[in-house]
Amino acid sequence: MAEIYRSASDDVRRKLEILVNLRLRDATLSRRPLRDVMREVSRNARRRGLTPEILQSILDEA
Repeated sequence: MAEIYRSASDDVRRKLEILVNLRLRDATLSRRPLRDVMREVSRNARRRGLTPEILQSILDEA
């Protein structure tokens, strides 16, 4: 994922940062450890079949 992030355009990186910031805000409001929130997000994404290519496609549409 880090490689995909580094090779992404500035616009895509900005969108990813917004998504991460929203999740971080949720984590702070819920008082759950960030590690737990990130693991849950990752598990949910994998379970739902999110691949780097699909994520890129979603970001391109936004």
